[in-house]
Amino acid sequence: MTGFLFELSFWLAAPVWLLLIFMPGRRITERVAASPLTVVPVLLVYLAMAAPVFPELWSAVSSPDIDVFRDLTARANGAGAVWAQVIAWDLLLGQWMYREARRLGIHPWVMGPLLVLTILLSPIGLLVFLVLRAARQPRHATAGREVPLRS
Repeated sequence: MTGFLFELSFWLAAPVWLLLIFMPGRRITERVAASPLTVVPVLLVYLAMAAPVFPELWSAVSSPDIDVFRDLTARANGAGAVWAQVIAWDLLLGQWMYREARRLGIHPWVMGPLLVLTILLSPIGLLVFLVLRAARQPRHATAGREVPLRS
């Protein structure tokens, strides 16, 4: 069951990522990207995996220690819970990056690969995006202008 939940956490987030990458500018994508509720199914998977190892999880986060954390992630439910948490936060991060890119007028052909990088290695994807964002920050009166939506 834990293996199924581990995989399910990704598959629950995948449709949102597909919209962000392959259907930018569509109304449905804009609505989905603006909603923090996209992560709720993934968080339910997180809770299902975290519950059986909650004492170990609490020890790992309330008094951080590398050995305690390693012991937590050595357990299938512990690793699965950490994975689901990463999937949920990465998804929220990707949604924010998508909305910021739309606001700044960053082309979808730039953002698509960057969002894929964020799915795979979110810290690197975020760093690249922050550099791109800083370079694209408007410095004149048209600041905040959004890219028009397509139907």
